[in-house]
Amino acid sequence: MDSPHSTRSLSVTLFYLFILLSSNLLTLFISTSLYASCSLNPAQNLLVTTDHHTSQPPSDLPPEFLAFTSPKDLPFGMNSNFDSDKLYSPVGSLCNLFRDEIQRYMSYKVNGSCPDDELLAQKLLLKGCEPLPRRRCRPAAQVQYVEPYPTPECFWCTPSDSSVVWTAYTCKNYSCLINRKRNQKGFDDCKDCFDLGGREKTRWVESNNRGGIDFAIDDVLAVKKPGTIRIGLDIGGGVATFAVRMRERNITIITTSMNFNGPFNSFIASRGVVPMYISISQRLPFFDNTLDIVHSMHVLSNWIPTTLLHFLLYDVYRVLRPGGLFWLDHFFCEEDQLEDVYTPLIETIGFSKLKWVAGRKLDRGAELREVYLSALLEKPLNNSW
Repeated sequence: MDSPHSTRSLSVTLFYLFILLSSNLLTLFISTSLYASCSLNPAQNLLVTTDHHTSQPPSDLPPEFLAFTSPKDLPFGMNSNFDSDKLYSPVGSLCNLFRDEIQRYMSYKVNGSCPDDELLAQKLLLKGCEPLPRRRCRPAAQVQYVEPYPTPECFWCTPSDSSVVWTAYTCKNYSCLINRKRNQKGFDDCKDCFDLGGREKTRWVESNNRGGIDFAIDDVLAVKKPGTIRIGLDIGGGVATFAVRMRERNITIITTSMNFNGPFNSFIASRGVVPMYISISQRLPFFDNTLDIVHSMHVLSNWIPTTLLHFLLYDVYRVLRPGGLFWLDHFFCEEDQLEDVYTPLIETIGFSKLKWVAGRKLDRGAELREVYLSALLEKPLNNSW
């Protein structure tokens, strides 16, 4: 016959087992609930978490957009370089905000011809839909394409009109572009750039007497040991005359440019140098500490929001190697802004000043009190941490 103590002991043991089992089940329920609500799986959040301005479901996006952006299984499974068994195609998150434009851009016949929609694509880029999604179609091209001039003849020859699809531009041939400063009223970006026999022919060849703000390429290169400036970038480089000048000195320069009412990228390529079609909002697509020189003329100026300019200048610093040069060429702003805003901002980056020259900017009238700044800055050789 069992004793009362044995019965009581068994009851207590069963009670504690019940409590332990219940607590484990509760813990499992809470953890799985939290994981489901906080999942970091990009596939679950794709095209949903990035869109805060529309209630439209992802299904209203074109099938080709979804086909490109959805995660794809890697053929050989887990890849240690990606730390994933899937491949995610990059596309600007702001593309999600412009559903109508994306619908038009990604609507085409697969394996067929792309729409002739250069203006639409550029507007998406400038709105922050960068990079654009890839497409599975062939871009528009001239029917009677003519091969470019050979090197070095191509450096200073105007290419054939048949090298460009002109539908996106006011001018329909290079003769119109070359003469538009004389014949066209109103503003156009780099209005006289396509005239290679005009002002482009003398740019950066020698310093002039405009207060010393025009640096010559050879004077800039002379601050470094011969041969140590080899590769670089020109931000917003117009028709790439800077890159051509540098190539004549065996230096490779990539030129970023948009196509503001002119075929700048096609023209750059026709001159035998490399164009890069990105906006100034895009992170520079180069690894840290790699470029010998970065140049920018007119583009980096007070029209850019100050905080974004600060980010951009740090990006320039990032891609320059230690000892690399940043040539800030004809930065312009109001006179008070230079002293109160931009000089302190540039000084925060950490460059050493090799040249720093300010002069009056008078093309829009002296009453505006605008100034140019041309500066040659060097990234320190010592670790900047």
